[in-house]
Amino acid sequence: MVFGDKDNIFCATSVNQGVSFSKPALVGHITNMHLGMSRGPQLASSANYSVITAMDKSGNIHWFRLKHSSSKWEMMGVINDINQSAPEGLMGIAADKKDNFYAVWLDTRTGHRNQVYFSGLAAKGTGWSKNILAYQSPDGHVCECCKPSIAVHGQEVAIMFRNWLNGSRDLYVTKSVDGGKVFQPAQKMGTNTWALNGCPMDGGGIVVDEANSIHTVWQRKGEIFYAQPGGSEILIGKGRNCAIAAAGTKTIISYQENDTLKVLSASNKNAVMVGKGGFLKSIPLGSNQMLCVWEQDNVIKFKKI
Repeated sequence: MVFGDKDNIFCATSVNQGVSFSKPALVGHITNMHLGMSRGPQLASSANYSVITAMDKSGNIHWFRLKHSSSKWEMMGVINDINQSAPEGLMGIAADKKDNFYAVWLDTRTGHRNQVYFSGLAAKGTGWSKNILAYQSPDGHVCECCKPSIAVHGQEVAIMFRNWLNGSRDLYVTKSVDGGKVFQPAQKMGTNTWALNGCPMDGGGIVVDEANSIHTVWQRKGEIFYAQPGGSEILIGKGRNCAIAAAGTKTIISYQENDTLKVLSASNKNAVMVGKGGFLKSIPLGSNQMLCVWEQDNVIKFKKI
């Protein structure tokens, strides 16, 4: 797991399926690092590498890499190829099984307003690909304060972001079937809409399962919904700050209702209470278990259930 404290990035690891974690190790230092409301450091791991990204308030995306056969994090440079183009501090990263990494973020280089940008890191590479515009809103910009999400399986790369169209702030998905070279037209999730003069600061989550099926979870008007592209929306319950994860064909949804944290399976809507706090993330483990990590009173908690 990764977290930020002031301008320092820390990472803790578990070698026993989440029973315990190591003492947090210092990854690096980023002056004026973005923190809070999903703006902190992001982590993705592949078979042989882990990558951490962190954004500074001037608008640059810094990245660090760990080779799993080593124990040393290396500062590798920046991802955005236009200086200070990502001042909002909102991004997501993902990795495939072949040591390729993928990043999405809000970027202001196009018209000085936030659009959705993408870049990839080839296996064993030391530099990210030329940044490309994955989506540009015809109404001038996407939602400025909601974190975009990214997921990958094989050559399929899926991005979810909160749009801003005709005064509504709904979740949209765009996908690529060629590893991020070309992205298809974005598709709205859900059947209803959310006309809102403000920002929910809640970007939801997306995952691609082993069958290349896309699953999304997101919040609208204080309610959590699950949907697949082209499918009907399914009400999960009242809440916010939702996330989704998958292992094989098993999909886990986590969210918070006030300060109560809950998890459930996408195929079984019976929610289980995890604890109290906020920003819950959960991952499926073997033997029908899952690992839950969250924040409570500025302390990171974890629990296997």
